[in-house]
Amino acid sequence: MRIILASASPRRKELFQTLFPDFEVIPAVGGESYTKTIPSEIVTQLSAQKASEIEQSVNAVPSDRIHRPEYLIVGADTVVVFNGQVFGKPKDAPDAKKMLRMLAGNVHEVYTGVTIILSLRGRRQYKELSECTRVCFYPVTDAEIDAYIQSGEPMDKAGSYGIQGIGGRFVQSISGDYQNVVGLPVARLYQELKAMEKDERDEMEEKMWIPKKEADER
Repeated sequence: MRIILASASPRRKELFQTLFPDFEVIPAVGGESYTKTIPSEIVTQLSAQKASEIEQSVNAVPSDRIHRPEYLIVGADTVVVFNGQVFGKPKDAPDAKKMLRMLAGNVHEVYTGVTIILSLRGRRQYKELSECTRVCFYPVTDAEIDAYIQSGEPMDKAGSYGIQGIGGRFVQSISGDYQNVVGLPVARLYQELKAMEKDERDEMEEKMWIPKKEADER
């Protein structure tokens, strides 16, 4: 079975590696856009776009009709929300400074959405989930913000900061999953994968005990 992380984020790759030592990284190339307005729905919509794009590319590879492709695809996306405003990655340095000024001395939420697609033994399972962590920033001066932006770290991160890097110096406290802020709620993902695995086993055991006539009728 192919195990695929549909994300180009090096942080997610490191976190995903704690679950699967051997996997493929195939980033989605389609543009990110959303129609939802609720943060938890925005991130699941974005993660679903990534996972679905990669699933289509995997299924586009010719295969025989008897043996369907078997794969686990995980897509994820993260946004920062402050006072109802959604922050993705900054467009440029002024945009990053604007975000960090708003976050300084305040509490914001970090939402990560995850989409899981499991194709195994001719059966497809699909699951979407989202996780939220509240983050409180210390007050931060403009000089500190400027120096941080010059480091280059904020430019590829939602909300313009990385809690696992230099940006961690601004974080006073968090409530919730730390790894979710980094980009992937590993513990929640692990629990969901265990539930999907159990569901797969239960389905197989049920089929084994169904009389052949009844199975054919199904």
